[in-house]
Amino acid sequence: MAAGLPGGAAVSAARTRVGLGGDPIADAFRDAARRWTTGVAVITARHGEEVFAKTVSSLCTLSLDPLLVSVAVNARSPLAAAVRADGRYAVSVLAGHQEPLARHFAAPGAGRALGLFTTAPMHVRATGAPVLEDCLAWFDCRLHTVLPGGDHAVLVGRVAAADARPGEPLVYHQGGYRSLAHPPASPTGART
Repeated sequence: MAAGLPGGAAVSAARTRVGLGGDPIADAFRDAARRWTTGVAVITARHGEEVFAKTVSSLCTLSLDPLLVSVAVNARSPLAAAVRADGRYAVSVLAGHQEPLARHFAAPGAGRALGLFTTAPMHVRATGAPVLEDCLAWFDCRLHTVLPGGDHAVLVGRVAAADARPGEPLVYHQGGYRSLAHPPASPTGART
C-alpha cells in the first residue's frame, strides 16, 4: 500500500477484489471514487432492430438553457456506437426497488438484444428511444455532442422530453446498491 493512504486494510482489500495494485495514484483514485455516492440510471438506445442498455452512475444535468444532460459510457461499447449512429438515447433514473435491473444491465454483455425488454417493460416518447417503465424519472434525448473522456465517451443529450414521479432513488456507494431509508431533511433541518 502506498504511504499516506488512509484506509489501510480496506484499501488493500479493495485492490485484491478488483485486481488493482500497480499504480498507487490510480488505486487512490478508485478508492476515492468509491466514496462518492451517486444515483443509478440505465441508458438505453435503439439502432435498427437492436436495443442497447447499460447501467450508469455518471448522469449529470448539464444545462437548463438549452436543456442538456450528459452521461459517460465506455467509448468502445456497442451502446456508444448505437447512440452515435442513431443520434438518440434515453436515461431512466432507477427507483429504490429496481436494483435487479441495475445489476442486470451492469453485467458485461447484458445490454444488447432484440427482446431486451421482455422482462423490463418500456415505452417510447418523443425521440423513439426506449424508456424503462416504473423508473423514478427519465430523460428522452437527441444527441447534442460526444466529448472524449479518456476510455469513456461523454454523451451530451438535448432533452426532448422528461418526467418524474414520487419515490426513493436507487443509489450506489462503496461498490454496492442502496436505497434511501429516510426522507430528506427540510432546509431548517426538520424531517418532512
